[in-house]
Amino acid sequence: MEPSVHQITGLLQAWSEGEQAALERIIPLVYKELHRLAHHYIARERPGHILQTTALLNEAYLRLVDSPKTSWQNRAHFFAISAQVMRRILVDWARSRQAVKRGGEGARALDLDEPSAVAVGQSTDLVALDDALNTLAALDPRKSRVVELRFFGGLSVEETAEVLKVSPETVQRDWKFAKSWLRREVMKGRPVGT
Repeated sequence: MEPSVHQITGLLQAWSEGEQAALERIIPLVYKELHRLAHHYIARERPGHILQTTALLNEAYLRLVDSPKTSWQNRAHFFAISAQVMRRILVDWARSRQAVKRGGEGARALDLDEPSAVAVGQSTDLVALDDALNTLAALDPRKSRVVELRFFGGLSVEETAEVLKVSPETVQRDWKFAKSWLRREVMKGRPVGT
């Protein structure tokens, strides 16, 4: 039986208020979805990549549990923050190991059309995307959050609207603009034909 959204939200709020037993009860309820999210990040890594789905999930879990007290609003907010944490882990990993080379062999156009389809080292230059997303955040934080929630978090338009407290139409407009802007930014400086 799938846990209800209200059940997860209630446990998240209890955890926010310091109830450790709520954390123990929520993990089995969200594990499958967190694993799916982590798998989306890792599935398109180059073959033989050191970081595996379970390792990413475990690292994200540790960061979530050890992070300063978060006031969880609901299930969508939890998964949005989880996606943000996983993004940071992968970008940090890529930067530290120089795993992704801008404009390197095999780099292709950025494809933001499939949320959560992060193709590190294959179709998406994760470091360039992260840099562009940080630039976008300085210019328009909401559009940056839309990308983070839709692309990295895999949230639907409606879930994204709920997290950001805007209309689904606003999310769709922001998403369309941000995809175009990010494609242009990521492709800057790449040799012609990549």
